[in-house]
Amino acid sequence: MSRRTGSSRTVVMVWLCTRSLLAAVLLHTVRTGDTTIGQALGNWDVQHYLAIATNGYADELDMAFFPGIPLVMHWAMRLGLPAVETIAVVSALASLVAALAMERLGGRWAAVAWLLAPMAVFTVVGYTEALFCAFGLWSWVLARRGHWWGSALLAALACTTRISGVFLVAGLVLLALAGGEPTVEGAVDCKRTASPLARLRHAAIAAAPLLVVVAFFAHLHGLTGSWDAWFNAQRAGWDRSWTTPWQSLQGTLFATDPAAWPDEPSRAWIFRFEIASAAIGLVTVIVTLARRAWAQAGYMIVQLLALTTATWFLSVNRGDLLWFPLFIGIGWLIARRPASKGADLVRAVVLLLITLADLVLMLWWAGLFFQGHWAS
Repeated sequence: MSRRTGSSRTVVMVWLCTRSLLAAVLLHTVRTGDTTIGQALGNWDVQHYLAIATNGYADELDMAFFPGIPLVMHWAMRLGLPAVETIAVVSALASLVAALAMERLGGRWAAVAWLLAPMAVFTVVGYTEALFCAFGLWSWVLARRGHWWGSALLAALACTTRISGVFLVAGLVLLALAGGEPTVEGAVDCKRTASPLARLRHAAIAAAPLLVVVAFFAHLHGLTGSWDAWFNAQRAGWDRSWTTPWQSLQGTLFATDPAAWPDEPSRAWIFRFEIASAAIGLVTVIVTLARRAWAQAGYMIVQLLALTTATWFLSVNRGDLLWFPLFIGIGWLIARRPASKGADLVRAVVLLLITLADLVLMLWWAGLFFQGHWAS
């Protein structure tokens, strides 16, 4: 058995175990609460996607959401399948596809870390994270191999799911202009491009998926007469307006007080994690710059700026799932083994304790979502 095959098998096994745990939380929620599987899976943004799949963009608030997920749900309904449950299965399978791409980018431990992310519940419900990562991470893998047209096709599909497709394209353009990037141990090698003309040609191909975003905005313009329809929906529905990072931090700090949510104090914890996620993103930017992984740093910087210059830090926790440079760094740290047996034993114990704590947090987060509480 080759090293790559063994690494991929590890990823598949971890995917099976973690997704089984999330399924167990779902079944426990259904059995102990007055709810159904469809209701538990269909909370929050899933309802917006379901409305779009059913009625199109009839509600202007729904214009804050890209059409990728609703299209899958629409076709599920056309085939007589339950839309909410079907998109959950599609997302769960997409999370495996994404994890296998992560393994190519950062090695097996990067993929394992991604599968164990505390907010993994969003990769098994009708949210965009799993599909975006499945398309986006493989797009990055193909770009590293020099398959730029295939990369552009997958990036275009990623752009149908969420605005983060713009950030992905920005990163791919930087990767093309840089002619490659560093490779960590266990990852697939990156094909280097020396010719300036070839780099420019690759950058032009990498930028092509932006046409998908332009087409979506043009569609919304046709419905509303406004090129700002997406921004207006974000502002009206989620109070997202442009601010400075420190103003956004102040707004988020207010939301970390349980007194601000007397009927749902767990929201305060979610906003605390939003701040922690933003800090983790900043550290990731610094590390990627130190590694001279310029394209990955650019991909991180534009996302972090977008998430921390709104009214408050919102959905940064879910944004962590898109930050593959973060998991490449985590995988690199896990793979490092000290020379002495004593230090290696301490390392193993620390990793075990962190993993157990992470699993508890992952299950708690899943329980919040399935019970209908705010989870990011």
